[in-house]
Amino acid sequence: METTEGRLYDGRLLRRLAGYLVPYRSGVFATLALLGVHSILDAAGPLLTRYAIDTFLTKPPSPEAWRALAAISTAYLAVIFLTLAAEFAQTLLMNRTGQRAMFDLRRALMAHLHRLDIAYFDKNPVGRLVTRVTTDVDTLNELFTSGFVAILGDIIVLTSLLGLLLYLSPSMTLIVLAVTPLMYAATMRFRAEVAGSYRRIRVAVARINAYLQEHLGGMAVVQLFNREERSKREFLDINDEHRNAYKDSIHAYGWFYPAVEFFGLLALAGLLVYGGFAVPDGSATLGTLVAFFQYSMRFFRPIQDLSEKYNILQSATAACERIFQLLDTVPDIQAPANPVPVPEDLTIRFDDVWFAYNGEEWVLRGVSFTIAPGETIAIVGHTGAGKTTLTNLLLRYYDVQKGAITIGGVDIRSFDPEDLRRRIAIVLQDPWLFTGTILSNVTLGSPHVTQAKAREAMERVYLAPFVDSLPKGMEEPVAERGANFSTGQKQLISFARALAHEPRLLILDEATSSVDTETEIRIRDAQKELVRGRSAIVIAHRLSTIQSASRILTFHKGSLHEAGTHAELLAAKGLYWRLHQLQYAGTLG
Repeated sequence: METTEGRLYDGRLLRRLAGYLVPYRSGVFATLALLGVHSILDAAGPLLTRYAIDTFLTKPPSPEAWRALAAISTAYLAVIFLTLAAEFAQTLLMNRTGQRAMFDLRRALMAHLHRLDIAYFDKNPVGRLVTRVTTDVDTLNELFTSGFVAILGDIIVLTSLLGLLLYLSPSMTLIVLAVTPLMYAATMRFRAEVAGSYRRIRVAVARINAYLQEHLGGMAVVQLFNREERSKREFLDINDEHRNAYKDSIHAYGWFYPAVEFFGLLALAGLLVYGGFAVPDGSATLGTLVAFFQYSMRFFRPIQDLSEKYNILQSATAACERIFQLLDTVPDIQAPANPVPVPEDLTIRFDDVWFAYNGEEWVLRGVSFTIAPGETIAIVGHTGAGKTTLTNLLLRYYDVQKGAITIGGVDIRSFDPEDLRRRIAIVLQDPWLFTGTILSNVTLGSPHVTQAKAREAMERVYLAPFVDSLPKGMEEPVAERGANFSTGQKQLISFARALAHEPRLLILDEATSSVDTETEIRIRDAQKELVRGRSAIVIAHRLSTIQSASRILTFHKGSLHEAGTHAELLAAKGLYWRLHQLQYAGTLG
């Protein structure tokens, strides 16, 4: 669950984040150099104004004075253009550098998400993970492009301006500095107000993303059960939290910026009063007074910016903490230091396997059985009997707590999970297609799955006639999650995908439960060819799809209850026989 806790500043995290800029340090150094140039040019304008006023404008006009003023004006214009050019180059370079660093960070996040265990995604909402890769990374990008360099630039401007002011007139500098305690008090209050609202905004954004992902994905269920009004009310509550948090933030900005402007005007008023006495009696020049007007306006701008950058820094620190917390999550399922190659002997054995997702709430209890190479095993049982858990353990999505699963006599924990899964293909109950084309969904980008292999797989699962009827054939676009195809058509694509990758072990997990009777009959007829030359595990509620299996394993409450062929189990009149009777009660009567 998202919380509002978190340190406002963590130098360790920010130093680690700065490491993503190391490959682009030349761009950072160039930006810093341009920043120095920009600061020098920015300070040159008021000095030129002071020189022009004190040297020429306070004296009787002359041709020489006009020529000098024209030269000073030209220099002033040149300074303005050079300042703009330096600022443009600095902004462009820093934004490019920040985007490159964020590209690397997003890539690292996505690669790490691919390595995490399935159990991690069971416990963390997808919407929250999307927030990590999108919103939080955008916050860090703002820190790179408007934070690090801008904060350093504001500090340089403040110190350089303060030095110039003291050089020009210590007494006028004291007048400018007289309002800084008020500025400091307003800044502290502003930070405190914005800090709380920014935390609440981040929490609300994560909740909105999680809620949208869940309810947009389940829109059919929402509409089917007429839950639209309740869903809108729930979203309204979450949206209210986000709006109210932003209102508090807007309120803080609403009074802070006018306050800073007011304090700046107070300083200008003080300078005007002081100048009214100092300039006539000669203790200050008119040019110095005008330069102070210009400098004081620029002096308060970095203070104002630093307050805003503080909030960027604060938001980035919180985002950084969450991102590195994700990156530091160590997968429980890892390849051993010296992985053993998966043997050619594909004899699979579950040896006294115990497993629980939570604590000791055992889903499997002392399960033992063997699958010989080339054998087709069917697994049946009531919902919750542990059927799908068996395949999850075999794929090493989870590790057993007791016992062992071996392939060719070797514990699967000795294999590299990628090497193990490369030899297994699975077709799930709920077919999952990606945006792209039918061909890309069959090949999944695997270089060894050629277009010819994909076509052959489509023909073997009776998908080819449907594909040929489409305007673009195998290049027909696939909408998000295959929304433009029926469930049966999506399942056939999943079948073709599994077959095209030429697995040594094929797992069909309720693979025909979503298709119509005609499609089921076609798949059942093709199933003998699908499993030919390879081991297969078929999990099914429809007993008609598994009658030809070599053996049928019946599970009950996490234990292997009985095993045998279809005929043997019916003759035994045990649990399988009862399941058969229930399923065919209407036709047997």
